[in-house]
Amino acid sequence: MLSRLNALLPKRFRNTDIPIPVVRLAGTISAASGFRPNLNLAGVAQALEKAFKIKDAPAVALLVNSPGGAPVQSRLIYERIRSLAAEKDKQVLVFVEDVAASGGYMIALAGDEIFADATSVVGSIGVVAAGFGFVDLIEKIGVERRVYTAGENKVILDPFQPKKQEDVDHLTTLQEDIHEVFIDMVKERRGDLLREDSEIFSGLFWTGSKARDLGLVDGLGDLRSILKAKFGEDAKPKLIASERGFPFRKGAIGVDRPYISASDILSSLEDRASWARYGL
Repeated sequence: MLSRLNALLPKRFRNTDIPIPVVRLAGTISAASGFRPNLNLAGVAQALEKAFKIKDAPAVALLVNSPGGAPVQSRLIYERIRSLAAEKDKQVLVFVEDVAASGGYMIALAGDEIFADATSVVGSIGVVAAGFGFVDLIEKIGVERRVYTAGENKVILDPFQPKKQEDVDHLTTLQEDIHEVFIDMVKERRGDLLREDSEIFSGLFWTGSKARDLGLVDGLGDLRSILKAKFGEDAKPKLIASERGFPFRKGAIGVDRPYISASDILSSLEDRASWARYGL
């Protein structure tokens, strides 16, 4: 309705702006919510819905900045973006900021075109699982651990028991299955753009410039410049954000302050380690 009314106005009074909704997809990908905001479908679904509903927009731009994380949440976000793009008939343009690695790159694959900065970090097409073993620790501190199960494999990969090769083999099989899904997604979305290179799916990561040479991204550049090149000087990026809640508790002097638990601190350290892997 507004666009029809705009056409009836004299040219000098018309609004010629071309709105381009922008959704930021940033953070470590995880279903859990703690002190640090994580990237997951629940957190971005609202913003994505809003962005794709803007009728006059020829495209939706996504700013991706993630070192990766949970593969399920990565795929859920990817699938929601592609579903909305098909439903609303919108082009999707992805712009990598600092990093789009592992699950972050999986999300970036939702773009019809992917752009990065020359110094962005892109890739890490692989699957990783990490943990700690505390077998000797509990014995040294005099702790006896008691676990009761029904099912011989309920405590598979228990960090308080000695490592078993059959457990490791089972985990490796799971990782390989997930890796194959990831590889198929890359091949489906990037197609003939990919350069034949045995290291593309090895888990390595590269700068944006090298990623362009490998076919993992389409070009180099920033959001505003590319939007103006594609849609003209009237292209106007518009940031779309989800409404976010936050856990609070009353402080001693009656002032609301964030509640931070021990698990929040551990999650923050894990999050920091994820970014540090890429030198960030």
